[in-house]
Amino acid sequence: MSEAGNLNRSAAFASIGAASALLTIKGYAAWSTGSTAMLGSLADTVLDLVASVATLVGVWIAAQPADDKHRFGHGKAEAIAALFQIVLISISALGIAAHAVEQFFSGARVAAAGAGIGVSIAAICVTFALIAWQRRVIARTGSIAITTDSVHYQSDLLLNVAVIAALALDQYAGLAGVDALFGLVIAGWLGWGAWGASEDVLDQLMDHEWPAEKKHRFLEVLARHPDIMNVHDLRTRTSGNRDFVQFHVWVDPDMTVRAAHRVMDDLEARLQAEFPDVEILIHPDPAGHVGESGEAGEDVLGAVRAD
Repeated sequence: MSEAGNLNRSAAFASIGAASALLTIKGYAAWSTGSTAMLGSLADTVLDLVASVATLVGVWIAAQPADDKHRFGHGKAEAIAALFQIVLISISALGIAAHAVEQFFSGARVAAAGAGIGVSIAAICVTFALIAWQRRVIARTGSIAITTDSVHYQSDLLLNVAVIAALALDQYAGLAGVDALFGLVIAGWLGWGAWGASEDVLDQLMDHEWPAEKKHRFLEVLARHPDIMNVHDLRTRTSGNRDFVQFHVWVDPDMTVRAAHRVMDDLEARLQAEFPDVEILIHPDPAGHVGESGEAGEDVLGAVRAD
């Protein structure tokens, strides 16, 4: 397994360990306080644990090499794992909101707020340590599954702060209903986080094109090759921690097949020197030939060379 795969697995195992520890202490706090905000935090941690297991499975499958049935690799397993997390987060947000509304109208109050505050402070410390490791792994691997998991844990920091505020205001300031209101805020925060995380996941699953800046850098490298006169039908996509690109290029129509092949090898070597994790597929065309219509047939190097 590659270094990136091992790093992603280490982050997933760390996430499982953190979620297991938090589940234990938050379970006690939710039982002893009766707080909706704490219950919401507990429910979020339960889903954290399930999602972390899904992340581990996703990054493990994504790290497997390409085979006869998966010629482009297994990278989309990460996006599927991330999508599973998003669904769980959304369900959690709806459940917490429903409980908060019920508590608000029933007028229930919290108890043993001190224990709940202590547990939340401990949870913040554990979460900070986990996020620090996740960020290090993401910087090395770019894993979308670990990124989604990390976004969720970052929201946990604010969630735990909200729990502390809810318990303190309800128990010590005597503000009835504030715990339920904080529960609604937490539910809204979780829902917003799920919505934001879904964009990158759906982009991968739908084979969305690279960001404009990244594509421009790729074209700048292409434009520096002296034997390339035209590039069209450029297609890009990302799957897990792998990028894929394919395009058509014009070459001298009088070139032999062997000479054209050498040009393609040289071009691919130049590209992979700056984009080492990109799988490249190049189709050479004789200069003047364009078999595609519309935007696919337009030269994408013109604007780059003009700059």
